Amino acid sequence: MARLGVVSDKRSPAERPASAEAATLLRSALRVFADYSPEVLDLGRRFAAAGHELALVGGPVRDAFLGRRSGDLDFATSARPEETEAILADWAHTHWDIGREFGTIGARKGDVIVEVTTYRTEAYDPDSRKPEVVYGDTLAGDLSRRDFTVNAMAVRLPDLEFVDPFGGLDDLAAKVLRTPAGADQSFDDDPLRMMRAARFVAQLGFEVAEDVMTAMSAMAERLEIVSAERVQAELVKLLLAAHPRSGLELMVYTGLAGVVLPELPGMQLTIDEHHRHKDVYEHTLTVLDQAIDLETGPAGAVPGPDLVLRLAAILHDVGKPATRRHEPGGGVSFHHHEVVGAKLATKRLKALRFDKATIAAVSKLVFLHLRFHGYGEARWSDAAVRRYVTDAGEQLERLHRLTRADCTTRNQRKAARLSHAYDDLEGRIAALAEQEELDAIRPDLDGNQIMEILGLEPGRAVGQAYQHLLALRMEHGPLAPEAAIAALRQWWAEQQD
Repeated sequence: MARLGVVSDKRSPAERPASAEAATLLRSALRVFADYSPEVLDLGRRFAAAGHELALVGGPVRDAFLGRRSGDLDFATSARPEETEAILADWAHTHWDIGREFGTIGARKGDVIVEVTTYRTEAYDPDSRKPEVVYGDTLAGDLSRRDFTVNAMAVRLPDLEFVDPFGGLDDLAAKVLRTPAGADQSFDDDPLRMMRAARFVAQLGFEVAEDVMTAMSAMAERLEIVSAERVQAELVKLLLAAHPRSGLELMVYTGLAGVVLPELPGMQLTIDEHHRHKDVYEHTLTVLDQAIDLETGPAGAVPGPDLVLRLAAILHDVGKPATRRHEPGGGVSFHHHEVVGAKLATKRLKALRFDKATIAAVSKLVFLHLRFHGYGEARWSDAAVRRYVTDAGEQLERLHRLTRADCTTRNQRKAARLSHAYDDLEGRIAALAEQEELDAIRPDLDGNQIMEILGLEPGRAVGQAYQHLLALRMEHGPLAPEAAIAALRQWWAEQQD
């Protein structure tokens, strides 16, 4: 795909100003399209030979202008699903029915993966959670139902004609999100598009047009008719984006967060424990930014983007509004907000239909995020360090990062002191880990050995002995076999008194 043909744009030249930025984007797209497999052009010729139109649409076109090649290619066609399936069956090595009710058939030929969808329109009934799908007849009509103009561009195959009826290229150059139709109508047709706006702000660094912002603010509650699963999918994409803070701020400003994640705007009213000008909401967004900075590369302990860490960052203080107390002397306290917060985090993530493993991991991090705070005042015993590691379990590396990110003080001396204290804790954890396998601490004697030494049958006493030896291991570290046996016999003798 080495060239682009004429630009199809319904606007007059005066209404369609050419910009240097747009020209740069066009050159980027040419380079990307040149790398596409000849098999893609062949697919276009096959649809044309059968009397049907085929056009590359949506994200792959937008990404091409941004200099990025998409792995999966989305196409729109005038062919009905059964006609598409017949063409793909003859072209591809394998094909599958992705969603016939939505007009989509998928296929693979070599390394080329395609999804082909019949031209369509879709809209929600006022009380429906699922969109109605109606097939359309034209590419322009199909593009008009897209969420934003930057996603309403297409490239016809096999002639490589660039189709841009709504000025998406100019908006892409200007980094602005506009809707092909009126924003009110667009969001009324599919309220999830408001979440997509926030997601694209986070992913692409775009701003939303004024009418889009106004419509989002006026129609935020309409999002309630969309299924939790679809909302969650958009929220996850937003959180895993390069700049999730921007997307979350847009959600809070427009009221979307009040529907999707009400705990986040709820923190705006709660001044933090230092009683400074920043509220807990601003603190939370800063913690999110700092947690992201602490994510690692693919070979590291917490490869970014990490959903669990990012969710924990935005939820770690959700218990503060419910636990806020004004203390004598003008201070503010939030006693046990980590306990309340863990419960609230679990409730919210369940409502958003997150999986059990994610919910458990995030709630554990919220529950444990304050555990370190006593370390700086009094050096922990080895037993306390072991318990910290054992309680964190497989979330230890994330807990390290969440705890460090939670330090947002402007007092550089205090920040340095906290950082050094956590450096010391991590150093002690590493040193202890060299001596014993902290992630799988076991007593020095197993159940069979206990029964043999004490002459016991399986039962409650064996379990009690096991727990006693486990407590000794946590307190003192590993014991020599003779010492462990002596400790066991001493404990057993005490039980007989």
